[in-house]
Amino acid sequence: MTQEHSPSGSSIAEAEAFLAAHPEIEAFDIILHDSNGIGRGKIIRRHELLSIYKSGRHMPISILGLDICGEDVHETGLIWDEGDGDRRAWPIPGTLVPLAGTNPPRGEVFLSLYNLDGSQMTSDPRHALQRQVDALAGEGLFPAGAFELEFFLLENERDANGKMIPARDVLDGRRNSKTDVYSVDQLHGMLPLFNDIYAGAKAAGIKAETLISEFAPGQYELTLHYRENVMQAADDLMRLKRLVRMHARLHGRTACFMAKPNEDYAGSGMHFHVSLQDAKGVNVFMEPVEGQWNETIRHAIGGLRQTMGESMLVFAPHANSWRRFASQSYAPVSPTWGVNNRSVALRIPAGDIRARRIEHRPAGVDANPYLVAATVLAGIRHGLKHRIDPGPEVTGNGYDAETDIVMPDDWRSAIKAATGSAFLKDALGEEMHRTFTAVKAAEYARVMRTVSEVDFDLYLHTV
Repeated sequence: MTQEHSPSGSSIAEAEAFLAAHPEIEAFDIILHDSNGIGRGKIIRRHELLSIYKSGRHMPISILGLDICGEDVHETGLIWDEGDGDRRAWPIPGTLVPLAGTNPPRGEVFLSLYNLDGSQMTSDPRHALQRQVDALAGEGLFPAGAFELEFFLLENERDANGKMIPARDVLDGRRNSKTDVYSVDQLHGMLPLFNDIYAGAKAAGIKAETLISEFAPGQYELTLHYRENVMQAADDLMRLKRLVRMHARLHGRTACFMAKPNEDYAGSGMHFHVSLQDAKGVNVFMEPVEGQWNETIRHAIGGLRQTMGESMLVFAPHANSWRRFASQSYAPVSPTWGVNNRSVALRIPAGDIRARRIEHRPAGVDANPYLVAATVLAGIRHGLKHRIDPGPEVTGNGYDAETDIVMPDDWRSAIKAATGSAFLKDALGEEMHRTFTAVKAAEYARVMRTVSEVDFDLYLHTV
């Protein structure tokens, strides 16, 4: 079979080797991710896989212009302005993996969208991240990183008041309504589910690591192995979310990736750990003497601080995202930085200076990791280019710290700030920026015209 030129770098040989190694797999999920990070695509049969590697797969351009409900957003310019014409999706090398626990057995592969002439269709979030990676490479710098995944495991049904119910243990059905942060015993009741998740991650080539009982009933955290390739780190996060959701469902539970599903407890973040290496693999954030921060990491933090206000829509993209930000809730509310301090937005973790990195803490788990990483890398580049001083380190309670950076107060002001931001347009690319902000504006309009239960509870019998 002769392959057409693949702009993604995929090869038929990879697919042929995979099929030979996995004769049991009958079908494949083929997935590309939209601006919300939602996997869109198809399920194909085994015999169709090679044709995708040979010549790609036509997909409508509108697939990248959908809102959170999967409906067209005309303001993106990707629908009628383009006649909703087809573009071509190509497989991403190294993303073809088996899906452990599926019956009959399935695999999955990530795709990226290209124009018919092979150029990048730049409303694809992967291309936005690759653009920033390439820009740093042109400066002799190579980003490494990893995301943390926080989430809730819930019962499938809510209580009589519409509130979430923490999932019963899958081991014996025991219910727990306590926070139990860092409780190891609390983890034991969910081990059958997590064992399946770990098996799925291993089969997919993901190094899922530490498991933690987090700061709310039914809340957990999984950490991921640090990657020298930031794109791979984002792929790991997207794939792990799918695995957690799938295996929770197989065990009769719901995995929840809302930023704030319960007003009484802390929400779920998606902290992004990032560092830069030079061409020799040396971490350029590493200081010569521990605690004496070099100018590279200081300027990187300065850039992230200065651009945080206009970037918040990327880190908090939904109405629910903004409920997560509250004082003393482990969700930073201002662009502060500090060392070994979880109350700041930009944390330098303690530890070996050879592993020196910035932990970027504002993003919720509902954010798109490709866009988060692209925006963070652009902020770092901005700080290095302009040699921005981050100001004094915050010690003590970061929630009480004052800041000179203008920050949006809510979702609406974040949309306005992002729409008019020259920095964010450069960070995401003009087409991705237009798509993303148009989708967010459409979703805001949808939320504001919806009459919620809160309206009835507050006003039905009182006004």
